[in-house]
Amino acid sequence: MIGTFAELVRASGNLRAADVGCGPGHLTAMLHDLGLDAFGLDLSPAMIAHARRAHPALRFDEARMEALPAEDGALGGVLAHYSMIHTPPGELPALLAEQVRVLAPGGLLLVSFFGTEGPEPVRFDHKVTPAYSWPADRFAELLAEAGLVTFARLLHDPASERGFLDTHLLARRP
Repeated sequence: MIGTFAELVRASGNLRAADVGCGPGHLTAMLHDLGLDAFGLDLSPAMIAHARRAHPALRFDEARMEALPAEDGALGGVLAHYSMIHTPPGELPALLAEQVRVLAPGGLLLVSFFGTEGPEPVRFDHKVTPAYSWPADRFAELLAEAGLVTFARLLHDPASERGFLDTHLLARRP
């Protein structure tokens, strides 16, 4: 999905892309290698320091997903690879609205998370802080409520002992 995301962002003509919750920066580097003007953002100063050491040619900044350091409509893409899993369900609409704010018309959001079969998100213990798994349809509804159109989804076998599906939704700002 990341390769498809990068290809579609390139096709949009706006190559600027943010990897929100970038952690050690490996996916930011992948986006760069796939032809995007990618930069990484993370809440953790330690992760940003690590990413800067590992990928000195790329830009990494401390930032919260709720307050992205980008102009309105400036980005062709936002990658949120398992970075929204710690957001409590009640706070997710505001966080998604911020992702939409920074996307240009036609811009893309790829969000990856742990999926569940039930009708509601499920809270679970995660090594860092509590996290949530989401039903794909419910998360897609939140994307629609934020103003995005989900046009692709990938659900695949559980990658964890918890049995959650790895879930990836690709959405576009009209």
